[in-house]
Amino acid sequence: MLPLAELHVHLEGTAPPDLVRRIAERNDLEVPEGVFADPDRYAWRDFLDFLQTYDMAASVMRSGEDYRDIAYEYLSGCAAEGAIYVELTASPDHARLVGVESDEHLEGIAAGIDAARDEHGIEARILLTCIRNFGLEDAVRIAELAAGRPHPYVVGFQMAGDEVAYPPGLYADAYDIAHRAGLGCSVHAGEWTGAQSVRAALDLPVTRIAHGVRAIEDPFLVTELAERGTVLECCPSSNVALRVFPDLEHHPFGALREAGVRVTLGSDDPPYFGTSIGAEYALAREHFGLDDADLLAITRTAIEASFAEPELRAALLGRVDG
Repeated sequence: MLPLAELHVHLEGTAPPDLVRRIAERNDLEVPEGVFADPDRYAWRDFLDFLQTYDMAASVMRSGEDYRDIAYEYLSGCAAEGAIYVELTASPDHARLVGVESDEHLEGIAAGIDAARDEHGIEARILLTCIRNFGLEDAVRIAELAAGRPHPYVVGFQMAGDEVAYPPGLYADAYDIAHRAGLGCSVHAGEWTGAQSVRAALDLPVTRIAHGVRAIEDPFLVTELAERGTVLECCPSSNVALRVFPDLEHHPFGALREAGVRVTLGSDDPPYFGTSIGAEYALAREHFGLDDADLLAITRTAIEASFAEPELRAALLGRVDG
């Protein structure tokens, strides 16, 4: 089986409807009205509505045990598709808003990682993300939390949320804290805003950009990304589902790759978009014409660009090349 790796997936967004219902029942809660379109599908119309549905589904996650189960079930599914490494983007804010403290939150995720490794041989690490529309003070708080290395599995800092109203440059202080602490840094850009947001993101100490696909609108920027070796965490199914691009034929994954930009594949929020990491690799084969060697190169890029500790990265590369 081809080894796969994923750098872009939001932990809360990996929980399928059935798991959300099970967690709600365990916590003696009702899932908020409007979350599900039907028993197996989330209800949302556009990006802002998606964010609201996401937040409502996440609101039933109330304990470390919940986060353990989400991480374990997601990683087990990835392993069944051939994944050997996943970086889980976790939101301390979503946990805090429902009363889960950071220690319990991270210990739960780590327990899920450990269980999945023990049973399936898959490795995973954690990126802590701030939500840009919660403001700079909150972003600095999350960066300081991550910089304090609250768990050995925390290896990076990320920023998600509303790109349009909150450009990346506003959060330079938060990124400076994370970078000085030796954390890997990535940032959402070039999804809901154009190439200018990718260019602005390059002023931050990032080695990766989450999405970044609208860089294609600026040929000079594409060349700069290739020359810098900046990695774009591409999520084609998410981009089409959210109508960033009308269809796969218009998605620039292939064009960016052909221009020499380093790209990886991610599922973003898989049950919301009807995908998985295995499905993203299959899509790259079927729609973008990649063969086994190309797909293996995507995995190698993901491992090389990962924020995993050097020893783990070397071991994972050995599995890719073995």
